Amino acid sequence: MARLFGTDGVRGIANYDLTPQLAFELGRAGAYALTEGSHRPKIVVGKDSRISSDMLECALAAGLTSVGAEVISVGIIPTPAVAYLTRLYQADAGVMISASHNPVEYNGIKFFDKNGYKLPDEVEDRIENIIKEKIELPSPIGTEIGTRKEYTNSHRDYIEFLKSTIDGDLKGMKIVIDCAYGASSTVAPILFKELGAEVILHGAEPIGEKINVNCGSTHPEKLQQLVIENGADIGLAFDGDADRLIAVDEKGNVVDGDHIMAICAIDLKKKGRLKNNTVVATVMSNIGFEIALKEQGINLIRTKVGDRYVLEEMIKGGYSIGGEQSGHIIFLNDNTTGDGEITALKLCSILKESGKKLSELAACMVTYPQVLINAKVKNELKHAYLEDEEIKREIENLEREMRGEGRVLIRPSGTEPLVRVMVEGKDYDKISQMAKELAELIERKLN
Repeated sequence: MARLFGTDGVRGIANYDLTPQLAFELGRAGAYALTEGSHRPKIVVGKDSRISSDMLECALAAGLTSVGAEVISVGIIPTPAVAYLTRLYQADAGVMISASHNPVEYNGIKFFDKNGYKLPDEVEDRIENIIKEKIELPSPIGTEIGTRKEYTNSHRDYIEFLKSTIDGDLKGMKIVIDCAYGASSTVAPILFKELGAEVILHGAEPIGEKINVNCGSTHPEKLQQLVIENGADIGLAFDGDADRLIAVDEKGNVVDGDHIMAICAIDLKKKGRLKNNTVVATVMSNIGFEIALKEQGINLIRTKVGDRYVLEEMIKGGYSIGGEQSGHIIFLNDNTTGDGEITALKLCSILKESGKKLSELAACMVTYPQVLINAKVKNELKHAYLEDEEIKREIENLEREMRGEGRVLIRPSGTEPLVRVMVEGKDYDKISQMAKELAELIERKLN
């Protein structure tokens, strides 16, 4: 049996991979592993708007209550809200039902500990082991069976918290918001209107059939159009569970996570709030981002792909901002996970304070061209490039040739017999040739 937990919880096609039975078992095992010893653990449960979320919530809640847990149901709400509300309500754990930016047929279940952090591998392994080994868990009866309560004030609690993450209001700003028909629909429209912005909405109803369909952070085309048509200052696109944000400037150009992090990091440094003068990002962030930070005297630490690795590094080093090119950005002084609404508020606040256009702020960074080529190799040899002297020497030669204005990134595929060769640099034709030749060398040496 393959590992249940991926980089962001348990995901799959709802009612096929992620069945009600599995959700029930995850509820039982998760409650036990996270709160063992607690007489009646309290667990916050939220969900996005997917059609399957109700089905999975019912099954999950049945599993949780069957081991004596008290379920606090907070309804359709962003993933970062669950992390925050778990702390606010002094719960023992939190669970979010969502597959983030994935298509409607998918869903997922992710856990947070009592401090609002995603679980480390060893805790996920423990939950998984309970399920796979069919370990017998307590089955209380009578008054010891758990209960489920709906908290109707959760959205207001989260909105008030979000307001506290910036100084001032957003009066005088015209903002287009794309909620991807997802979880931000229940929060973002209220939040930005209450802060005084003129708001134009798209996909701002929690409609499960439409979640992420040609909208949201992975499909900003309609948002770009609406920003131009309405003469807006900025466009904001959330994904299905609102833990990531992609912006659009007043000219209709996409402002991705790298640009947003650069703008926010530079602002934090100016205000003396950039802890240890460092930003954390993954290996996929553009070389232009690294160069922009360097020009401002800001350090960059890169991690493996996945926001959990960014968060681990941030906690370890005491850093205040980190994230991914996809728009999953963590402001650790405010929340324990990526929060699209917080990111949007920070960006809008900087825009208003500076008096500049978003296109001017985004010009702090130039995105360098990127070429990606897949080298087909024997599956058992796809990690061998690390030991091959000729391949290592060629990578060093290419990076030396680019003189700090480009880079080479090699990533073995996790699922296919491929090694992904990525080259970034100023000259597209030149890096295309570099990537092609390096991929050919890897295929020749690893087959």
